[in-house]
Amino acid sequence: MEALGIDVGGTGIKGALVNTSTGEMLTERHRLLTPRPATPSAVIEAICALVCHFSWRGPLGCGFPSVVKDGIVCTAANISQKWIGFDVRQALCEATGCSANVINDADAAGLAEMHFGAGKDQTGVVLIVTLGTGIGTALFTEGHLVPNLELGHIEIDGADAECLAAERVRIEEGLSWKKYARRVDRYLRTIEALLWPDLIIVGGGVSKAFARIARHLTTRTPVVPAATLNEAGIVGAALAAPREAGG
Repeated sequence: MEALGIDVGGTGIKGALVNTSTGEMLTERHRLLTPRPATPSAVIEAICALVCHFSWRGPLGCGFPSVVKDGIVCTAANISQKWIGFDVRQALCEATGCSANVINDADAAGLAEMHFGAGKDQTGVVLIVTLGTGIGTALFTEGHLVPNLELGHIEIDGADAECLAAERVRIEEGLSWKKYARRVDRYLRTIEALLWPDLIIVGGGVSKAFARIARHLTTRTPVVPAATLNEAGIVGAALAAPREAGG
């Protein structure tokens, strides 16, 4: 099956056609800047532009930076508060003419990693942490997703974890890789104490430089880099697309 996967991020909205059986991207990734402000109408318009770019009329899956319940946006940490209560799935179906589904963006990346990356064939409890503009988490037990797990916003030392260990913070504060790795380690050890996972997979922008932080991590749980890297959000979104032909 082919589907259009769209990954809505804090800085960019990316898409590509994906073979959902193999995880192969069938086209080059196309990226647009996330509108400022990232209001519903502006983001929907940008997604429509991506759909038009690919001349696509089939099933569409969208990874979105929010808790999403039955297509409705429930949180807005890195997007406009106007999204709260907005039925993004219905809006996408109406605006694009495609059958569409919307899931949390970290869950989308997790799906890709569990199907085609470092989590493939892994049993037990697997935690996927994406470090980018924010911190996203996806949890799988025996291969089954526990959706909308927003552990990037837990409190550590009186602060939102995102404000300590997101890759954006490393860049903004000019942290050395060693100092940043210690923050990531503090975060991972906190999560480890809550979930006792069997494997932690680190994705997002940091996964490309994983070797720079790996030697500073002290978790008892094995930590490995994501294999699907920046393609994970797109591929996972495509995996979440409706199974019917759509139109």
